[in-house]
Amino acid sequence: MHSSTSRLPELDFLRGLALLIVVVDHVSGSVVSHITLHTYALCDAAEAFVFLAGYSTATAWTTLAAYRDKAAARRWFIKRAWVIYRAFLFTAGLLLLASAVLRAFHIETPHTARDLQQLIASPATVLRDIVLLRRQPYLASVLPMYVLFALAAPVMVPLARERPWLLVALSFGLWAVAGTLYWYLPAALNNRWDFNPFAWQLVFVLGALARCQPVYQRIDSARFGRIAWLAALAIIASGAYYKLRIEPSTPGIMKRDLEWPRAVNFIALAWLVADLVRRGWIRHAAERAPWVGAIGRRSLQCFVAGTVVSLSADAVLARTTGGQHDVWLGLAADAVTILSVFAVASLASLPARALTSRLRKRLRL
Repeated sequence: MHSSTSRLPELDFLRGLALLIVVVDHVSGSVVSHITLHTYALCDAAEAFVFLAGYSTATAWTTLAAYRDKAAARRWFIKRAWVIYRAFLFTAGLLLLASAVLRAFHIETPHTARDLQQLIASPATVLRDIVLLRRQPYLASVLPMYVLFALAAPVMVPLARERPWLLVALSFGLWAVAGTLYWYLPAALNNRWDFNPFAWQLVFVLGALARCQPVYQRIDSARFGRIAWLAALAIIASGAYYKLRIEPSTPGIMKRDLEWPRAVNFIALAWLVADLVRRGWIRHAAERAPWVGAIGRRSLQCFVAGTVVSLSADAVLARTTGGQHDVWLGLAADAVTILSVFAVASLASLPARALTSRLRKRLRL
């Protein structure tokens, strides 16, 4: 969810694709979600999005430090943390507002029903808990983790560049005790964090290391590069077999604390995607589908909008179908969801003056 002055089309494309998958995966009647990553792997698009955030964070830091200085980079990331925190508050408010509107039309939103009921019963307490990150409504719950990552960037990225092995040791050590540290996170009663930042920092750090250190290039050029490729393929195949034949639904606790099967499965997938990047396939895809890259370039705005769109689409679809699977309505919900996110990306990409001019022309019509 960070930007840099030097755009990488592959990064924007992959980030946009991951965001679209996150959005459709949260529409329970979605047809597209049946072919997305979580169906065939122990991990899902969340790992990809966090990894890419680490990569883009390192890119932004490197660019700022080179063209200005480290102090400017530190200030930028502190401001970035504030921007993400405000986005969290805005997203939480939008989700509760959308839930209230849908409820007025007798459309239930199970994911936010409890927060909405408690807000009606005790608004001051609920609002205070949201401000203090003790309560994180539905999909907004991922943003507090990014606030912490942005604040950690001034320490983490220099270590990734200058002392990578120390960063790896610290990151894996923190991941190992993440389950214990989780219970010290601020939380209201029955409102624990959906993402344990002490665990998920591992994926973020791996993304930063991929940007700062030529890990893939060194292993790929070595004699055992092919062995690493085959090992990654075997891990992916094993994960797919487990998901399709043994356990179709991965336990939620496995995601919250990023348990090792998810981490290993994602690292294997990331390895193969890195090979696709090296071969130029991802760049070619980015050139063929520039609208996906547009979403990646405006990932924060699109994520905020996507949370509300997916919540609304999920609730309306469930009400329309009575909880039954309907292919055509599911495809319609997918289309509305994807087009809505793209519309937000398009609007966010317009300069303020151009946007105002277009709105005036529309009003005249």
